[in-house]
Amino acid sequence: MRIDEATEADLPAILAIHNDVVATSTAIYSDIPSTLADRATWRATRQAAGYPVLVAREAGEVLGFASFGDFRAGSGYAATVEHSIHVRADARRRGVGRALLSTLPDRAKACGKHVLIGGIDADNQASLSLHAALGFERVAHFRQVGRKFGRWLDLVFVQKIL
Repeated sequence: MRIDEATEADLPAILAIHNDVVATSTAIYSDIPSTLADRATWRATRQAAGYPVLVAREAGEVLGFASFGDFRAGSGYAATVEHSIHVRADARRRGVGRALLSTLPDRAKACGKHVLIGGIDADNQASLSLHAALGFERVAHFRQVGRKFGRWLDLVFVQKIL
C-alpha cells in the first residue's frame, strides 16, 4: 500500500467512498450525498490552503483518503486543523486508516500547525481506539449534537499536540 497525493483522476473513487460513508454510517453527520463537483472543489480548496489530500492506494485502487482543514475561522485558531479519514468498506480493518492517520501529524507540522483534531462519532470504537493508539487524547464528548438515521448522535473530539 502506498500513500500518495490525490489527483483529479482519484476523485471518482474518493466520491464513491465519501457517499458510501454518508449512506451507511454515522462517520459523517450528513445524509446528503456529494457530487463530483463538490469533491473537486473540496480538493482544490484544501490544496490552495497548502493542505494535503491523500489517498491510500494498492494495486492501483484507492482504498481510502485523508485530509485536514482549518478547525475554525479566526486567526486565533490558525495553528489548529481538523482531519478526516475515510476507508472503503471492503478495505477496513486492514491498516488503511492507520497508514493514512500516521502521515497526518508530520504533514500538519510541515504546514506550521500545532494541534491536529478529530471529530469522531462516539459509537465508532474502532476509530477512537485507532486514534488513542496513535497518541491522540480524548478531550471532549458532546452529547446529542448530531442527528442521523432517526437518532441523536454524540460526538467525541480527540486531539494531538504536535
